[in-house]
Amino acid sequence: MSLAGFDTVIRGGTVVTAADAVTCDVGIRDGRIVALGSDLAKGAREIDARGLLVMPGGIDSHVHIAQPSGEGIVMADDFESATRSAILGGNTTVMPFCLQEKGVGLREALNGYHALAEGNCYTDVSFHLIVSDPTPTVLGQEMPALAEEGYTSIKVFMTYEGLRLRDDEILATLDSARRSKQVVLVHCENEDAIRYLIGRREEDGDTAPYHHATSRPIAAEREATHRALSLAEIVDTPIVIVHVSNREAMEEIGRARMRGQKIAGETCPQYLVLTAEDLDTEDFEGAKYVCSPPPRDKPSQDACWQGLETGVFDLFSSDHCPFRFEDSAGKKTEKGRKSFRWIPNGIPGVGTRLQILFSQGVATGRIDVNRFVELTATNHAKLYGLYPQKGTIAVGSDADIAIWDPTAKGTIRNADLQHGADYTPYEGMEITGRPVTVLLRGEVAVENGELVTQKGQGAYLPRGQSTLFR
Repeated sequence: MSLAGFDTVIRGGTVVTAADAVTCDVGIRDGRIVALGSDLAKGAREIDARGLLVMPGGIDSHVHIAQPSGEGIVMADDFESATRSAILGGNTTVMPFCLQEKGVGLREALNGYHALAEGNCYTDVSFHLIVSDPTPTVLGQEMPALAEEGYTSIKVFMTYEGLRLRDDEILATLDSARRSKQVVLVHCENEDAIRYLIGRREEDGDTAPYHHATSRPIAAEREATHRALSLAEIVDTPIVIVHVSNREAMEEIGRARMRGQKIAGETCPQYLVLTAEDLDTEDFEGAKYVCSPPPRDKPSQDACWQGLETGVFDLFSSDHCPFRFEDSAGKKTEKGRKSFRWIPNGIPGVGTRLQILFSQGVATGRIDVNRFVELTATNHAKLYGLYPQKGTIAVGSDADIAIWDPTAKGTIRNADLQHGADYTPYEGMEITGRPVTVLLRGEVAVENGELVTQKGQGAYLPRGQSTLFR
């Protein structure tokens, strides 16, 4: 096959999608894939991918960037640093959350987030909308109008005072989302049970970081997962249960699917390679691992791996929520040193997500490369209205491509991640496989593992409807 006029040809790699793996060339023109085949005509730029995997750029659909985090607390990443780390890690699209604060409309919140992102991104971006104040105006006017503009996903919280919604507010938000065909992401933990347990721990003097985990038990996540699924069933709305950490919550998802509900499940690296014991360390080091839900135990790790292998989980995301450790505006806030209740919840991970899953999943034989692509790119694009523009290697799709060396050995080190946090919870982890070259819409952004582009190359992406509505 011979076609003239390619801007770039990726030659001789194993092209991997969610369905296939085949050795061929990839021809790129004007930012899109225009040909797949053997012996393509020479491109203005040639990339030798022999012996390498040519995969869709990762889509991380669960990322917190520059998000208000409480009085005196500052998130470690802005859009420049977060998307820089993301693209170095093989991602070409990230989906941060736009947080609606109380008394602020969704449109006003979006204007602020767009101002922060504009001109500062190395990857493409698209926002989910966090609804914390579901007023009649928000539900009846703003959500439908924004859906028409391509903001087709909503998030609600069942925990965190100031963010969590009552059951009737969740129902109203779900019902509005159903009418506007916006998929709803749900953070499932029972806030009343957690607040009670926090009080008990503090009464007993158990205020170290480890007790963040004991105050947020599996039962609190399981109960909230069941309740979220029940509320979604009542108003017949598709939902995504995010950052699932254990078998019991997974079983709730399985039962809902057996009832015919349209639902997706997501898990994250921290539930595969960390445990609650990581929070039980001296010198306040355990604060580095404080996130919600917390890491669990080895049986829960095994269950989450099983969920990735068997299809319980559709998505593998980072839940990147970074705070600096050696910082009074981060993990070492003065109040946090006195009680775990005040330690900022969240850990960095946008730059390590793909390498952890490839190393611990593909290289060990737990999953194959097709499942890797499905979990890290294709399903994100489908569930959040970006497919087939993103998430696959096909003629007509954006040339968002990560070329991987599947045999490269290395070690995760914070110094290499180029995010805003001063630590990674995965420091020292030995890995196999890494992205060596990354293209964003046909332009090389990472070459030989080094950033070779400037901020501002990333674009904002309006989206269509989730496949859960089809």
